[in-house]
Amino acid sequence: MPHRNLALFDLDNTLLPFDSDHAWGEFCVRLGWVDGEQHRQANDRFYAEYRAGTLDLPSYLRFSLAPLVGRSPLELERAHAEFMRDVVLPQLRPAALDLVRRHQAQGDLCAIVTATNDFVTGPIARAFGVQHLIAVQTERDARGQYTGGWVGVPSFREGKVQRTTEWLREQSLQWGDVARSWFYSDSINDRPLLEHVSHPVAVHPDPLLAELAAQRGWPVLNLFP
Repeated sequence: MPHRNLALFDLDNTLLPFDSDHAWGEFCVRLGWVDGEQHRQANDRFYAEYRAGTLDLPSYLRFSLAPLVGRSPLELERAHAEFMRDVVLPQLRPAALDLVRRHQAQGDLCAIVTATNDFVTGPIARAFGVQHLIAVQTERDARGQYTGGWVGVPSFREGKVQRTTEWLREQSLQWGDVARSWFYSDSINDRPLLEHVSHPVAVHPDPLLAELAAQRGWPVLNLFP
């Protein structure tokens, strides 16, 4: 018998009006943690490849996680708090917060499912009041420092379906236990999970997803008019 409803949310350019992974890369330039121009050019190139649906994820992860390596937990915590204060919190939009809260008020099981790593997105998920986060799992050594690697299957493309399935199992659920399921996303990269749920919703979609949504008759939502 179906157990409950499920609401899944992509984060970047869906609940947020920007890409937090790209913005964190820019913030690393501001902090002086990376070579400014070189890092910015690579960051922009990877982001364009992501938008086009052609991203080589392992190459991008090695690039994006490198600034965390060798930094103390305290240094990273302080930097991320500054990132939240200056970049993220000013851009939280009421319509996105309301969307999450409506599903929560209905008693739906809610999770953010993102291809951005858990270091960047953990505090953002908490800002949205979402307990469950499915993100790229960063690897740490015995001292708690980041290695620049990641653990398990990245939550990207088909990996979002696999990771969500594993997470449901941790909640003692299977897809068949879910009465209705929503996934909100802006990106063609999320086609596998959009096709897996009963109620896919394109949120200010990129051109490729907009075309797919029109073909499939999926609803299109704009949270940031």
